[in-house]
Amino acid sequence: MTKLFQTVCFLFLLLCLLLFSLTDSHSSDWPSFLGPQQNSKSQEKINIIPWQEAGPPVLWIKEIGTSYGAPTIANGQVYIFDRHGDMARLTCLESGTGNELWHYEYPTDYEDMYGYNNGPRCCPVVDKDRVYIFGAEGMLHCVNTQNGKRVWKVDTVTKFNVVQNFFGVASAPAVEGELLIVQIGGSPPGTSKNIWASNGKPKPNGSGIVAFNKHTGEVVYQIADELASYASPIFATIDGRRWGFAFLRGGLVGFEPASGKIDFHYPWRHPKIESVNASCPVVADDLVFISESYGVGSSVIQVRPGGYKVLWKDRANSRNKAMELHWNTAIHHEGYLYGSSGRHAGGADLRCVELKTGKVMWRQRVNERASLLWVNDYFIYLGEYGRLMLLKCTPEKAELISQAMPVDKNGRQLINYPAWAAPVLADGRLYIRGKNRLICFELDSDKN
Repeated sequence: MTKLFQTVCFLFLLLCLLLFSLTDSHSSDWPSFLGPQQNSKSQEKINIIPWQEAGPPVLWIKEIGTSYGAPTIANGQVYIFDRHGDMARLTCLESGTGNELWHYEYPTDYEDMYGYNNGPRCCPVVDKDRVYIFGAEGMLHCVNTQNGKRVWKVDTVTKFNVVQNFFGVASAPAVEGELLIVQIGGSPPGTSKNIWASNGKPKPNGSGIVAFNKHTGEVVYQIADELASYASPIFATIDGRRWGFAFLRGGLVGFEPASGKIDFHYPWRHPKIESVNASCPVVADDLVFISESYGVGSSVIQVRPGGYKVLWKDRANSRNKAMELHWNTAIHHEGYLYGSSGRHAGGADLRCVELKTGKVMWRQRVNERASLLWVNDYFIYLGEYGRLMLLKCTPEKAELISQAMPVDKNGRQLINYPAWAAPVLADGRLYIRGKNRLICFELDSDKN
């Protein structure tokens, strides 16, 4: 009996160690847009040292197709979604080498209305043995992560009669429980097929937010009489309740993701037809920050079931906005927001704003739009022209630790404009994509 008990205990201990090992090995994954917590913050405790002039050591480089989307990383695999000719392609790479494991592709004829590139705008979203991709033309696919085989697909443009927006579909889906929640924003039958032909104001049909069964692609519910924006839905637990926040074309919608019940709609958008909402909501406790760069600026609301209270908002007719985020999302850290403010590269600056008041603590001119990533009390800065900076940011100042314009062995710049995809960090490796390549840097000096 004693030996049996000892054997059972030993096996139980082995199982616990195995489970811990499996959990720990994937704790640094970056499986969705803006990371595992949707906030551009990594919880890795990596040893970062000041970079040399060439930047962090390069582990591998992969030439890729046309796209704006960032990679995602899960279970030792890198997923990148891009376009090659008339095919949209999801490629799975080995994280340590960049070698291709498999790819899945489908035909696309998307053409951008403003002449920007015709590739995907959304990053892949990984959930266990499934990866989801949402093309610029509106095709939503679920693919098996092990073999690259399609599980299901939905033509959202046809199903919901989506009018083509200025830059196509650019809001990444998000997994929430058993649901895949997606900004769709369809219109009634007979509506003109692009936003200009619809006089810039196509009517919505109640499909601003659509929840799909993540296993089958079947529609579970559709809510919000709104058009889609370019910001992705964000989820958070506030006072024990699960919340969803979608910054749609006309404003912020707060809802209960399991049921689809809407709590509120907070209007926030400049009346100019070409204005867009592209920066994701930032959630801190029961406060939600939103921002856009086309004229109305930023606001913070305090949410509660069934409603909200405005803590502060920029005045629409004032030039002094707290923050005007274009396509980057601010990072909240210890009561302050850090982000790249400005619609255009010229005059763009890096700012620190007090969350609860909107007070600008400091601003630093950088003359380029940029994305930030937080790790181990550092901010990693990626400028749209390929500049990397390592910063220490506090409410008092931004301290430059290192900066670099990484080049290859022949002196050619590695990160080419437009570097608009958010930086990604997983297992001590920094993944950056520019116009035509994906670069994997070894950021953790303990691994060098």
